Amino acid sequence: MADDGRRGDEEDRGPGAAHQVFVVMECLLEKLKVLNYEEEVLAKHNMKNLSRHYFVSSPYLASNPGEQFYMFTIMAAWLINVAGRPFTEPQEYDEPNATVSNILAELRAFGVKVDFPPSKLKTGSGEYVCFVLDRLAEEALKRRGFTFRRPNYPSENTEEESVIEDDAELTLSKVEEEMIEEPDDEEENVMDLEALKLRTTHIEAEPSSKPDEILESTVDAAEWNLEVERVLPQLKVTIRTDNKDWRIHVDQMHQHRDGIKSSLKEAKSYLDKLQEDIGKTLEKVSSREKYINNQLEHLIQEYRSAQAKLSEAKERYQQASGGVTERTRVLAEISEELEKVKQEMEEKGSSMSDGAPVVKIKQSLTKLKQEVVQMDVRIGVVEHTLLQAKLKEKSNMTRDMHATNIPEPAAGTFT
Repeated sequence: MADDGRRGDEEDRGPGAAHQVFVVMECLLEKLKVLNYEEEVLAKHNMKNLSRHYFVSSPYLASNPGEQFYMFTIMAAWLINVAGRPFTEPQEYDEPNATVSNILAELRAFGVKVDFPPSKLKTGSGEYVCFVLDRLAEEALKRRGFTFRRPNYPSENTEEESVIEDDAELTLSKVEEEMIEEPDDEEENVMDLEALKLRTTHIEAEPSSKPDEILESTVDAAEWNLEVERVLPQLKVTIRTDNKDWRIHVDQMHQHRDGIKSSLKEAKSYLDKLQEDIGKTLEKVSSREKYINNQLEHLIQEYRSAQAKLSEAKERYQQASGGVTERTRVLAEISEELEKVKQEMEEKGSSMSDGAPVVKIKQSLTKLKQEVVQMDVRIGVVEHTLLQAKLKEKSNMTRDMHATNIPEPAAGTFT
């Protein structure tokens, strides 16, 4: 019922109501510029400037509902904060219904009557989006103390001097047009204006002689007319064109304007056709994209599950590779110890199977026996020598004893 009543209201407003949203959007953009939204919002979020009809919903304008809804929430949150009420800036992945409800609640808090459902704002464009932002912009301007005033138009003064100047300009422009239309062959017979000025000043410098009586002409009128026709081409005045003259610039501007208009007429048809072709292509691409997404949904699910299994397998492989590395290190240590044991066993086996040590032992024993025999001989010699020395010493002692004992009896005899 509410929609039927609203349709009735739109029909009562007349045929221009459909275009009223364009005017509201342009006014909204001017208010945002006054609030300096370029530096406070766009520069902060690294966004491009809004076009004149950004939030307008029209089949002739390109639309991006996701981007427009996000821009709408950002602008609404910023305008509410500027208007003096705290409002948390929504994020891109927040719930749309909750965000729209919060914005409408703040709008009602300013005393604005809201008679449309919140779902009208979820598209991010349309009459109601422009209405909400426009009301919030007005509250923000009131908060900052800015008001729009009526323009003061200057009064128009029509003076005779301006009319005279216009006539002079028109006369001079006619002279220039006549000069342009003249053929170039007659330029040789045209008298230069500067030379004419110099001649006039020279004549004025000479002393003037006034006649004493009235001069009367004695020349025939026909001859005078012939002379006038003969010297008439030489009496034409040439005005040298100056590139700095504003009239030349105006003529060039008019010429460029006419060229731009003619080019625009030709290019506009091509651009309209190009726009139509691009729109159709974009529609086909979007529909094809939706079809492909629907067709490949199960494949995407399988791919995601395969990705999960692959990640699990990679994790198990990393764990197993860590155990293999540890076991490889232990194996290398055991192999090194085994090589050492084998080397020692080979050395001991070679020493046990080799007969050279036995031969050396036998040679050593033989040498020891020889040395023992030689030692026994030397011991015998030493014992013999010692025995002889003892016997000699004993014989000497016996002889000495006999020598001491012989004189005693003799001494007793003498006594």
